[in-house]
Amino acid sequence: MTIRIVNSLTRRKEELVPCDGKIIRMYSCGVTVYDRCHIGHARSLYVFDVIRRYLKYRGFDVKFVRNITDVDDKIINKARETGRKFVDVVAENIAAYQADLKSLGIPPADIEPRATENIPEMIKDIQGLIQKGFAYTANGEVYYDVRKFKDYGKLSGQSVDKMMEAVRIEQDQKKKDPLDFALWKKSKEDEPFWESPWGRGRPGWHIECSCMSLKHLKCETLDIHAGGRDLIFPHHENEIAQAQPLTNKPFARCWIHHGLLTIQGQKMAKSLGNFITVQDALKKYSVDQLKMFFLSSHYASPIDFSGEKMRETQKALDRFDVLFWKAYQMLEGKKPVDPIEAEFITKHRNEFIVAMDDDFNTPMALGCLFNFINDTNKFIDTAPKDGNYFEIIFRAVDTIESLSRNILGLFLKEKDNDLTQEQKTLLQQRLDARRQKNFKRSDEIRDLLKENGVIVEDTKDGQVWRWA
Repeated sequence: MTIRIVNSLTRRKEELVPCDGKIIRMYSCGVTVYDRCHIGHARSLYVFDVIRRYLKYRGFDVKFVRNITDVDDKIINKARETGRKFVDVVAENIAAYQADLKSLGIPPADIEPRATENIPEMIKDIQGLIQKGFAYTANGEVYYDVRKFKDYGKLSGQSVDKMMEAVRIEQDQKKKDPLDFALWKKSKEDEPFWESPWGRGRPGWHIECSCMSLKHLKCETLDIHAGGRDLIFPHHENEIAQAQPLTNKPFARCWIHHGLLTIQGQKMAKSLGNFITVQDALKKYSVDQLKMFFLSSHYASPIDFSGEKMRETQKALDRFDVLFWKAYQMLEGKKPVDPIEAEFITKHRNEFIVAMDDDFNTPMALGCLFNFINDTNKFIDTAPKDGNYFEIIFRAVDTIESLSRNILGLFLKEKDNDLTQEQKTLLQQRLDARRQKNFKRSDEIRDLLKENGVIVEDTKDGQVWRWA
């Protein structure tokens, strides 16, 4: 079996073939630290973490770099608006970003370079582009000469002439052409600056990523470049234009882009009052709810956030919880020494792999897990006389949990291990009360559990619980 990915550059589904054996060099555009991360950022961070996890599961040695843009017009403007120092805005939002990653259970990339720590290398790249005739200086600034790069527009699928018609471009008398973009900007008096051959200034946004990706992944061609669909033009288009003249090699073999997130059909914006930060979302929903919501759509598709969809994700999570809790009760004190791999377990694991091999199709992979849950429940209900009954149940549930946790990043918090003995006893007593049809006692225990921070709900498949 091979992994096939829809390459944004060729617009075809292609087999993933790394440049260097089983090593995959993967780069993702990271956050610009001028404000708190919102749930759109969370989707980007999460889906590329799932892809990294799956590639490792399939035996690849993944080298993953995700940058932090810590010098940019947005950061400078935020500092001006709030009357704060530039460095303080950066420090506060990097700390918040790292806290969001931890809250989401997403590990950092192997390297998370900051733009300000790589400026000497950016200056060197800009000098190289000038020497090769792809860039020019103008009054202390440096611009990329777009028309010199013959493949400009290949990623976004538009010609330079069409761009001139379709894109509103700010006129700048220093530019030779309105499409040309800044590689180096002259800093104003109140802006951060670095010394350069062209005077005091700072790098343009686009040069940051092309420089840092190749530097920190130690290559001339990336295996995978990832980012949001909104970055295809101009950011990723410009990265290609910058990198390829310097190396004379393709910048990236495969480009993957995630779809954008809307809220009830509208673009998320503070002015519309629908801007939801990661931390605000996690006050209302669990981490697993948020992740299950992201998994429910293919990474390349747009996704619309709503309260109704989040309630649906909780129902989906309940199906896992019911099985895990049932197995926990059945296997407590009986952990099998030699779990048995029944045929239905192998079947569902292989179907999960087939789904993920097909351009990381998480909705299909989730469907495989739900079918796996159904067959496990069926086995529990119909095969108690099987000689390997407990061994098979253990292997089935362990496989479901392993695929969910190690690849999809779900259930990273051990729910059962976090329960106190009192909470476990109350949950069992409530189950016993319902079996005895003592619903008054069942309701009393439910209220006691709520006071202890545990919400209990009854579904058609049985009792499930979650933290209040």
